[in-house]
Amino acid sequence: MRGHILPALCLGLAAALLLPMACARRSQDLHCGACRALVDELEWEIAQVDPRKTIQMGSFRINPDGSQSVVEVPYARSEAHLTELLERVCEKMKEYGEQLDPGTQRKSYVRVLSRDGTKLELSGVTIDGDVASSLKFACESIAEEYEDELIEFLSHEADNVKDRLCSKRTGLFPARKHRGQAVP
Repeated sequence: MRGHILPALCLGLAAALLLPMACARRSQDLHCGACRALVDELEWEIAQVDPRKTIQMGSFRINPDGSQSVVEVPYARSEAHLTELLERVCEKMKEYGEQLDPGTQRKSYVRVLSRDGTKLELSGVTIDGDVASSLKFACESIAEEYEDELIEFLSHEADNVKDRLCSKRTGLFPARKHRGQAVP
């Protein structure tokens, strides 16, 4: 009887120590994936807007000289449009599935429904309502907590927005290595 207690105790202790690390990694993978999917969806939505479409910004008051301080800016990257997108973009997370990298055992999230109707390669992708719900919740948390940063970055065209937003600025996951160098 005594010989069975020690192995069971060791197994229980090992599980107690390793489970939080596994949960932390899953949470990190989930938040990283949600951030990257959020930025992908926002960039796609921005690209769908006619570049000639503008919105008037500034004061609509009449100045003493009779003029107005109104400026027309491109609608696609305007604060009004980006705020509107942030309110509804996380609904798109139901169009994502979970994929496990066999080499690193890290989870990533990929689109399971194409935007243009083409067939997607979905081998190794798990499509699960719980995954979609978790991804949506993480997306909503990120969109709410980092709304100002998202609007700031997306209001101007920039390279590597996904990497810059989802790692450096928010710290949601570490910067990825690219050919031996950290991606900012």
